[in-house]
Amino acid sequence: MMTLHERDHSYSERVVVLAPTARDAEVTGRLLSAAGIEGVVGHGWGHAESLIADGAGALMVTDLTLTDPGFGQLLRALEAQPAWSNLPVLALCRQGLDTPALREARLRNLTVLDRPASTRSMLSAVMTALRGRRWQYQIRDQIDSLLRADRALRLADQRKDEFLATLAHELRNPLAPIRTGLQLLARQPDNPARMKSVTDMMERQMNQLLHLIDDLLEVSRISTGKLKLQRERLDMRSVVDTALESCQPLIARGGHQLSVSLPDHEVLVDGDLTRLAQSVSNLVNNAAKYTPDGGRIEVTLQSVDQEAVLTVRDSGIGLPADMIARVFDMFAQVNRSLERSQGGLGIGLALVRSLVQMHGGEVLASSPGPAQGSTFTIRLPLLQESLPPQQPAAMPAPAAAKALRVLVVDDNEDAATVLGLLLSLAGHEVRVEHSGQAALNVAPAFKPQAIFCDVGMPGMGGYEFAARLRQDPNFAKTLLVALTGWGSEEDKKRSRAAGFDEHLTKPASEEVLTALLARL
Repeated sequence: MMTLHERDHSYSERVVVLAPTARDAEVTGRLLSAAGIEGVVGHGWGHAESLIADGAGALMVTDLTLTDPGFGQLLRALEAQPAWSNLPVLALCRQGLDTPALREARLRNLTVLDRPASTRSMLSAVMTALRGRRWQYQIRDQIDSLLRADRALRLADQRKDEFLATLAHELRNPLAPIRTGLQLLARQPDNPARMKSVTDMMERQMNQLLHLIDDLLEVSRISTGKLKLQRERLDMRSVVDTALESCQPLIARGGHQLSVSLPDHEVLVDGDLTRLAQSVSNLVNNAAKYTPDGGRIEVTLQSVDQEAVLTVRDSGIGLPADMIARVFDMFAQVNRSLERSQGGLGIGLALVRSLVQMHGGEVLASSPGPAQGSTFTIRLPLLQESLPPQQPAAMPAPAAAKALRVLVVDDNEDAATVLGLLLSLAGHEVRVEHSGQAALNVAPAFKPQAIFCDVGMPGMGGYEFAARLRQDPNFAKTLLVALTGWGSEEDKKRSRAAGFDEHLTKPASEEVLTALLARL
């Protein structure tokens, strides 16, 4: 017999027949069958109730069955129907609508036929009842659909609230020591050893902030189809080496025992080094976050059945059974208590899955249970071609920077002032302006050789400034760099179209700024 949930979602147009005699039931069933309608005979009230519960399109009774004392049992079952259901009842009565038992029956969806009824009128009534029953099923399905949508919206709203709370927590974590570090620097400006320790700490925390922002942007680019892979012939061993370099600080901080097992031969795939290394580092960082200090982390790489198989195994907090199926979902976290300061936003594993799938592979999770560690496995198709590896082109050593005239344009006065100070310390002559129009006014006299310009300024924005500046032949060869918080491919294309030579996302490192100015 069906469960209650299955009954609620059943679909049946069979007609349950309750006839006073076996002969009546047989004749009625034969007539229904000849018309292509499924009829099933109920042998007693309890059996009829069970048939209706398992799914029915209509119920057919006679005046004799209505007077049976057991009819009350079936009537209670009909009154207990869900809100969407109103099972059609067809009653064949010798006295028609004047049958006394009909008044006592209190049936809500009743069609009365004179008994004996002609075959044509009976079948017509049955088909009409079944059409009405189909509408009820459609209403039920619409209600179910609305309820599912409502549950999904409520879940999404709950996840949004949890995500915002987690985001606030994760942003405050690095911001708190940065703020404290600034206060320490202000109080002890003449203590070089202390300043070095504090600035190193602030640099680490700033990198953590940038990592959070980059993960959010990556997820957005993938979900909108804007992320493009830069594929090449890759040895997965180099992917592991690159990934582990970025994981070392977190592993060292937790005192974890890291073991790495790589094969002696190449494990070649067609992939994007940056994205695959990002995926592996996310798995290793995840293992480090959720493994108690001093725990074990194992990274192994193998070639198995035409696949590159990379496994990250840890001795950490493990995964409950209900989390294994959804651990790669957006914003999913095993431990939302926020007891661990590096809990993360719950997007790292979702990012791994998306990036690995873009490479034609899959990532799987397994765990014996809570407190028993976890294993994450990336499987990628091996590269079948036997092409010789390409040697990376040697990067020319940057030339020593010379003093230049540099114009900084940004409506954020603090950001503009700090960038101006940094460039001044490098020996450049710097002019700072806070609007596009002001920068255009000073440019002819200042004759900047390089300009760093924000894009999103009020009034004259960066794009308009660039377009108008390039109209002057005197600035046709000036290095024009967009320095902005917008970093999508569309933003970069728009910058180039406006006349910018380069597009940097804030905050740009000193090394990148120096390398750009070294071109001149």
